[in-house]
Amino acid sequence: MTTTETIKPPLPEQQQDVPGTIAAMDPRPDHGETSYQGRGRLEGKKAIITGGDSGIGRAVAIAFAREGADVLIAYLNEDDDAKDTAEWIEKAGRKAVLVPGDIGAADHCRAIIDRAVEAFGQIDILVNNAAHQMTFESLEDIPDEEWDATFRTNIHAMFYLVKAAAPHMREGAAIINTTSVNADMPKQTLLPYATTKGAIQNFTGGLAQLLAPRGIRVNCVAPGPVWTPLIPSTMPPEQVKEFGQSYPIGRPAQPVELAPAYVMLATDEASYISGATVAVTGGQPIL
Repeated sequence: MTTTETIKPPLPEQQQDVPGTIAAMDPRPDHGETSYQGRGRLEGKKAIITGGDSGIGRAVAIAFAREGADVLIAYLNEDDDAKDTAEWIEKAGRKAVLVPGDIGAADHCRAIIDRAVEAFGQIDILVNNAAHQMTFESLEDIPDEEWDATFRTNIHAMFYLVKAAAPHMREGAAIINTTSVNADMPKQTLLPYATTKGAIQNFTGGLAQLLAPRGIRVNCVAPGPVWTPLIPSTMPPEQVKEFGQSYPIGRPAQPVELAPAYVMLATDEASYISGATVAVTGGQPIL
């Protein structure tokens, strides 16, 4: 059975504590550990990926390494998942650097960039991927602190990281932000999350224009439903069971299915692609 067949709903009902772990997921996500084949398209490049311990970020980290890039993984506190991701990077013959901490803090974002410059000497790719989401059935259920935390993690951190990284990025560098299908089709039970994803899309478009004179490209990827620890740790079990079922393909994506979009946007071949949103949504159009 292929890994895409294993995640066709109905999925096993399950629940985890935030932020969730790969090991507790049923079925286990496919990040490309045994399937992604690199072609040297990012040879010699140095990348930063936030949220690179699991989910989309882990799949992108594995793909980048197999394409020839050294990778710094920024993550919150999921040490076991992060160390496992680092092992896959190193198995590809590339350097892995792990930096735990809360990217909602501006000082920590600057520390991530400083660590990358110290380890690599340059920054060629910045993938702003880490995200926080929680499900709420009514407006009154959303605590002020939750609203603030979602914005700090999902959009404020992107500003802090980009501002610190840009002086170290040369012509031809790439910034890739993870937005969501929720930027165009906001789900009412994900109001804080969906709102930040719309902000990310606008941030990407404006930043692409602002950094174009420096030769730095800025794009975003808009995933649909993806089978990551964020799902069982932030959604009720009955919603996990049906996750992705309403999309045209009829299932969520495996994280590995997102990686090619990030690789493409990071390559030199994408030299005229900037300010774009690449939808990876299983047939759900973003117009």
